[in-house]
Amino acid sequence: MQLQSSFCVTSKSRQRPIRLSSFLIALGLVVGGTSIAVAAPGQSAPPPDAANGAAAADPGSDGLGDPYYPKDGNGGYDALHYDVALDYDPPSHRLTGKTTIAARATQNLSSFNLDYAGPAVKAVAVNGQTARFQRTGEHELVITPSAALTQGKAFAVTVDYSGVAADTKGNGWTYSPSGGAFAAGEPHSATTWFPLNDTPLDKATLSVRATVPKAWGVASNGRPVSDTPAPNGKHTVAWEAKDPIIGYLATIAIEKFTKLSQKRADGTPLESYFAPNATQKQSLEKQVPKILDFAEQLYGRYPFESGGGIYVDTDLQFSLETQTRPIYAPWVDLNTVIHENAHQWWGDSVSIKQWKDICLNECFASYTADLVWPERIGKQDPDKIYLKALSTADQRGIWATPLYDPGVGKEFTTVYSRGPLFLHALRRTVGDAVFFAAVRDFAQSHKNGNASIPEFRQFVQSRTSKKLDGFFDAWLNGKKRPADEYLYPGGIGDPKDRGLEAPQSEEWANWPFGQGGRR
Repeated sequence: MQLQSSFCVTSKSRQRPIRLSSFLIALGLVVGGTSIAVAAPGQSAPPPDAANGAAAADPGSDGLGDPYYPKDGNGGYDALHYDVALDYDPPSHRLTGKTTIAARATQNLSSFNLDYAGPAVKAVAVNGQTARFQRTGEHELVITPSAALTQGKAFAVTVDYSGVAADTKGNGWTYSPSGGAFAAGEPHSATTWFPLNDTPLDKATLSVRATVPKAWGVASNGRPVSDTPAPNGKHTVAWEAKDPIIGYLATIAIEKFTKLSQKRADGTPLESYFAPNATQKQSLEKQVPKILDFAEQLYGRYPFESGGGIYVDTDLQFSLETQTRPIYAPWVDLNTVIHENAHQWWGDSVSIKQWKDICLNECFASYTADLVWPERIGKQDPDKIYLKALSTADQRGIWATPLYDPGVGKEFTTVYSRGPLFLHALRRTVGDAVFFAAVRDFAQSHKNGNASIPEFRQFVQSRTSKKLDGFFDAWLNGKKRPADEYLYPGGIGDPKDRGLEAPQSEEWANWPFGQGGRR
């Protein structure tokens, strides 16, 4: 994520889930208008009571206890795939949706929750049978199936909803000037347009089908798979993301787009979309093949089957790393495009475990765009960039908020300024060979999974004999300027020795990170 400012539970990494159509056929539900007469493994009788030696069914938890957002996510099941079918009318902003979720129970469930804050729910079914539902709190949809769900068994839940989709203005479903809309927001977004298990800890694949008037296009995650006529002068555009995804990284955009199609040298398709007043940004997007090649050299093979971008003309304060296809605000510059594509490794493929781990996302994306690209592509001295930023760090007040566990509401603050400083100091402490091998291996070993800052610390420490506890504590946990031994490692001199004394005013025109507006 990039703001428009001056500076920019262990989760398993599982195999790709089965396709939803196969899953529904196995459940004996209707697929493509045909009823399949097969027993439904998730539609079972209530489990025997404790007297018969089996656990009774209980409600799944209504949150997973994230320290910042304890009600995010839900317990009792593992989401495998989301199939989201939408019909959107731009003039009225009416959104009609039907989302089917393929999941597996992780306990005997008498009821379970989905996270949802969108238009009114009309009906809910579990394994094809009508289920009771209730909406509570900010985003809880409590579902009680007609029969309890058995631990380890697959099940499917379908939610029908319809109504005027509210404009969240960058916290999910957002209107565009043309009457179209798109979904963008962090840490929350998806709940405003489809129900899900909204936690970084439960990744699932996603398919999206949107029916819109013929003059309108649809962009989403993954790859476009079909575009078919629909009644009443409409058409239905389908997208499929085969790689697992989490809620705030899922997106849809409905607009009168101009499209740019490119390919990487290895054949990876790059499909990009431009709102009517954003077509002048195509020159930026044409650099994406080069940017992905660059990041791949640093962090290993590009983790997804496609790429591209969505350029909106709505007044947004941020750009966002929506998976495979980042969303860019009108103020976007090259630095931002590099940043959001670096996120495809850091944040999208390797996702955080808890929101206090946010440095894993933003520190790496910022370091890639602010120091490594200028160094390797722009042939600039990275130490000089580092020292110039460090010379003004005290006046910018970046030390009071730690990088690890910055506090709720402070996640997107010093990660953009203190973060790249931390990584460059780490690089100079352990040396280039150790640093770049470690971050590459860490990214690849956590592909399509989750990681934490403590795990990153331990991983880097395992690659060097140098004791890093003091360094990591100062940079990640400290609330004051790190000691000089951690600020100037590996021969980096004091800024004064490089003629980079801090300015006497609060003018930051020469701040070296994220020039041109970012994050």
